[in-house]
Formats: sequence, C-alpha cells, structure tokens
Amino acid sequence: MSENTVTVSLTQIAKMIDHSLLHPTMTDNEVLAGLRIARDNNVATACVKPYHVPLAKRELAGTDVQVCPVIGFPHGNSTTTIKVIEAIAAAEAGGTEIDMVVNVGKVLGGDWDYVTQEIDAINKAVVSHDAILKVIFENDYLQSEHIIQLCKICTTLKVAFVKTSTGYGFVKQSDGSYNYLGATIKDIKLMRENSGPKVQIKAAGGVRTLDDLLHVMSIGVTRIGATATVVILDDAKKRGIGSEPVTVAFKPMAEKTGGY
Repeated sequence: MSENTVTVSLTQIAKMIDHSLLHPTMTDNEVLAGLRIARDNNVATACVKPYHVPLAKRELAGTDVQVCPVIGFPHGNSTTTIKVIEAIAAAEAGGTEIDMVVNVGKVLGGDWDYVTQEIDAINKAVVSHDAILKVIFENDYLQSEHIIQLCKICTTLKVAFVKTSTGYGFVKQSDGSYNYLGATIKDIKLMRENSGPKVQIKAAGGVRTLDDLLHVMSIGVTRIGATATVVILDDAKKRGIGSEPVTVAFKPMAEKTGGY
C-alpha cells in the first residue's frame, strides 16, 4: 500500500464517525433531524448534549448507533465533583460513550495530580456504569509537552480514547478574530506515539472531507467527530467505496499553523 492510500469499506468509514450535534444554537427539531442522519447512515455514535440523551436514546432504539453525551463541555471548568455527577447521570440516561473536557488551566499550570485525579474519578464512574470515556485535550490551547503528558496519564488510567478537540476551542488570532485549528496531523501523530496501544485516538474539529478522514485514519485515528457526515459518506459512495474493502487514494490534509 502506497503512502497516500487506505483500504476501507463504507461500513468502516461510517463506524469511524461520531455525528456531532453539539452546536449551542441547535433546537430540538434540528437535533432530531441530526439523529435521523446518524441512524440512517449507521454511524458509530450520535454526540449530543446531556439533556438530549433521552431523545437520542429513543430515536436510535433498535440500531447499533450509540449515544455519546459530552460532559464539562466545551471548556472543562466544572469541579471534579460536578463532572463525575454529570458523567454518571449521562450514563444512567443511556449514554454508552462519554466525552469529557480536561481542566485546561490545570493542565497549563502543570497541576498533574489534579488532572490525573479528575480523569481517574470520571473514568471510574463511567466504566462502573458500563460506558467508556473519551478525554478531550483541546490541543489548540496546549503545547506538545502538555499533550504528551496527558497521553501518558490517560494510558496509565486505561481510558478508552484520547481526543484532540471540542471544535469550540476558539483562540484569539493576531488580527483579533477567533478561530481554531482543531485536529492537526502533527498533534495526532504525537498522540498516537505517546498513547498506549489500547488507547484509541479521536480526531475532532476540522475533519470535514473524506480525504481528511482517510488521512487521519492512515495515521492511527479510529474515530472522528464530524458534522459533515452526509458529505463524507456521499463522497465515499461516489468514489466506489461499498460493502467490500477497496483501496482508495486520498489527498493529504494540509498542515495547519497558528493556535494558542
């Protein structure tokens, strides 16, 4: 297999996608439409805000699309106690995969005991309720040394996934505007290299095309967060990806620069 090709089936692609329904302005009707997209395309999960878990559970009943609520989202600033309560409530309501945001200020301040204890408490709460945890780093705010240390902590604590971004970690740019890089090839490679083999990688924020998905897949990502689910899967079908694995070429993602 050449450097810029991947062998994949349509089901594999769909099951890499957490269909994201997290924008703060989304109405119940918009979330309902998104849940139908998740169901009809047989993705891995529908990623929802905690109050939408019952709606998601109802709409996805009878499918193998899982419900993935987010907690401490998007900025991770709740107390550990509240995050644990939120995680338990999300799991008890029907969430089987829980995405949490680290306390970014504590990470940047090097308070690794706090960070470790918080992730450990939430992971134990989630696992005890038969769910798995994805830990969101929000890489736009971090330097490489922070990402490496978080990977080591999550490996030691045996979390299921480490995740690049929320998609809402906006950073003030030099021109005064706010934007974010989200998932970058550099950071994904760093996360894969510094996480144990049983820790999976989720890329979120800026993975918007089939080529993007195939590229991150080729470097070890097993899940993406996406709003462009229909676009990605329609392109896969147009390019001849079906029920049987085929080898397809992809255009590499451009390396992004900027950030915090």
